Amino acid sequence: MNERILDLFTKDALEAARANNTYRSMRLMETPESSRVKIRMPNGASQEQILLASNSYLDLANIDELKQAMAQAVLEWGTGSGGARLTTGNKTPHQELEEFIAKFKGEESAITFNTGYMANVGTISALCGKNDFIFSDELNHASIIDGIRLSRAKCFVYKHNDMADLQRVILEAEKSRAESALPAPRKLIVTDAVFSMDGDLANLPELLRVAKENDCLLMVDEAHATGVLGKTGRGLAEHYGCAHADVTVGTLSKAVAAEGGFVAGPKQLTEFLKNKSRSFIFTTAMAPAVAAAACNNLRFIDAHPERVQNLRDNVKFFCDALRREGVNVDLSPSAIVPIVIGDEAKAMQVSAKLQEQGILIPAIRYPTVAKGQARLRASLMATHTHEQLQTAASTIAQIIKKL
Repeated sequence: MNERILDLFTKDALEAARANNTYRSMRLMETPESSRVKIRMPNGASQEQILLASNSYLDLANIDELKQAMAQAVLEWGTGSGGARLTTGNKTPHQELEEFIAKFKGEESAITFNTGYMANVGTISALCGKNDFIFSDELNHASIIDGIRLSRAKCFVYKHNDMADLQRVILEAEKSRAESALPAPRKLIVTDAVFSMDGDLANLPELLRVAKENDCLLMVDEAHATGVLGKTGRGLAEHYGCAHADVTVGTLSKAVAAEGGFVAGPKQLTEFLKNKSRSFIFTTAMAPAVAAAACNNLRFIDAHPERVQNLRDNVKFFCDALRREGVNVDLSPSAIVPIVIGDEAKAMQVSAKLQEQGILIPAIRYPTVAKGQARLRASLMATHTHEQLQTAASTIAQIIKKL
């Protein structure tokens, strides 16, 4: 191996990350994802932790009937799909999953991808090209940003959740096009439904209005909304009681507790993506057993809306407990509760001290959030007890006050 050349590619970046407290490493979890887990500590010992860091918001991964259903699907369908969906990989569980996603989301049709990341990248780059305009919220997820880059469309970033600024950038884009005498572009507004680091929500009713008034297509990524928002967990439109976006993207790896991503909308949209989305066409299909598990888990959510309400109740209890302890947080409309620390090094210290005391909440730092906006990102489950949440709130407050 040519170590000198490898160093030129990697060494400076790693040293800089260590110096500015943005170096990342993985922790080892020795038990399944749930509200309590065992973590391998730096000294090699295992320690039980209250997990306030999971995207498995409804804690479905450990329900016996759902685990047994997936095990049975493996026995029936094997461990892999054997090909891309357009060759030999398309199996009955894939079709059943897409049909149920469409029903659950209240859409005509759905198409699945291997990950939510692939759904965003493949959809945006299929819908738009180099002569088109995309209007993107400044806090959108990396998968949306990468999809925009791959599309080669002209990107206009608007201030976070600021509809007046969105209208401004649309008008500026139109003015620049008119002055250049270019043909009329396709126009796409794209936004997260729940912003993953702040936990706040996109203003869907206003986005629908702006999109209609300006002849834009509207795409919403419901990665952190499906299974979380709305009375029955169907997402942002159910939360607001309004119409759906033109294109709804989501993931099956968070509240649904399986793997994969999806796009839901009109039949014409999903047929288009089957023919034009490179991240759908040029990849082996997800294992049929995984598709079956995702479908079973979605059916469970559909049959147990009280699970969604339990999550909502826990978020309120935790935010109230933090405020009683003197920690400045707002009541989160989602399952994500950001506790802003500011300094990157201090955020890492708080997270490390929490872990020493049996509470796992990661420190989120630049470049995931802006410099000086480092935070603890607490994410809650429907199965956390009030005792666990009160213990976590009290411990967080004590550690922050001492630093």
